[in-house]
Amino acid sequence: MAEARSLTGGCQCGAVRYQLKRAPSRVSICFCRMCQKAVGGYFGAFAGSALDDLVWTRGQPSIFASSEAAERGFCSSCGTPLSFSYRGSGRISVTAGSLDDPAGYPPTLAHGVEGRMPWFDDLCRLSGTSTQDEIPPGEIARYRSRQHPDQEP
Repeated sequence: MAEARSLTGGCQCGAVRYQLKRAPSRVSICFCRMCQKAVGGYFGAFAGSALDDLVWTRGQPSIFASSEAAERGFCSSCGTPLSFSYRGSGRISVTAGSLDDPAGYPPTLAHGVEGRMPWFDDLCRLSGTSTQDEIPPGEIARYRSRQHPDQEP
């Protein structure tokens, strides 16, 4: 596993921030349809820990009960998905992409594989470009990110 540099994270706009007291005990992805809809992608990526290891350091997520058993936290200002938990389990998962250093926490397990797209294995073989390659030189300033920076300034 890559060396973990940060145990903090938050939403896109910075209204909700968190800190994990310990490194996640499990990082997984889930291909189930509920997770796909919750994150707006082909899978959800989650870093799980004990509920007591998560501290909301700025703001609080809004909660959506996605089933009778589970709830999901998100930023009500920008919509960033932030957490998933089974009620009463004593555990919570933050969305791995909301970590300030998501590269430090690769997934080791997949759930809901029945929902995996049949072409998923082909994704890493697609040709690609970097973000900067897509922006016309005279328009770079228009594309300046308004996201909250990873890490606190």
